[in-house]
Amino acid sequence: MADLATEDFLAQLKTLYPASALECEGGFADSGNPWYLVAAVAFNASNRPDGVPKVFEFVMRDLASESVGEPSLEDRLHITRLMREALFKSGMISGYSRAISSLIALYDVTPKELRETKLIRDVDNDTVADLVKRGDQLFTAMYGETASSVQSLLEAIHPDMGWFSKNIAYGHTYNANHVLSQRDTSYAIVAALISMDTPRQVGWHLANCRRGGASLPEVQAVRRIAMEVAGKCGVVWRDGVPEVEGVEKK
Repeated sequence: MADLATEDFLAQLKTLYPASALECEGGFADSGNPWYLVAAVAFNASNRPDGVPKVFEFVMRDLASESVGEPSLEDRLHITRLMREALFKSGMISGYSRAISSLIALYDVTPKELRETKLIRDVDNDTVADLVKRGDQLFTAMYGETASSVQSLLEAIHPDMGWFSKNIAYGHTYNANHVLSQRDTSYAIVAALISMDTPRQVGWHLANCRRGGASLPEVQAVRRIAMEVAGKCGVVWRDGVPEVEGVEKK
């Protein structure tokens, strides 16, 4: 199997995210340049889990080269958790069989001290009412003025889809924004949707990236990174990929 995630290719992807964003976000460990999350998810959704560990190893070498001395455990763990969460969350789009394959590939190259051993979501005292409340909040934050029409569509095509999407996907899976922010969650969703060639939902979530605080150039970069990876994996878009429309960011 050809090595698609070459050093040169990954280095090129890194340059696509706007440099101005990095200055605002305050450095590598704060996920100022989340290109690697988009790339890892696009490899996953394109059914090339072998690309995921290559992205992880590249970004860890990159972190080491930018650090004074050895990178801190905190920074390394932060990056690893972001990648893990991006893959987990994007599994709602790509399917959990692909997410599991990619998480296994990531696990195999993850040092023991960076592996997760506890749930990051508090489920011990969770109720259905909690899921509904969180689902309402995140769904509205992401979809803004379109939330009602999108939710009505999901309930019309199948009431169970409407309930599951808002309360399980948004109330549980897409939540935990203390690890992966709303913005970066939308990036992961977009990368998976582009790789799966679902243009209607791509359009929805490109706009949701803006509502999560991303600038227009940042969202355009995410779209391009996902397309570069998916295209390299052999994905062909039947009707093209929607462009980013001018939704105002938060």
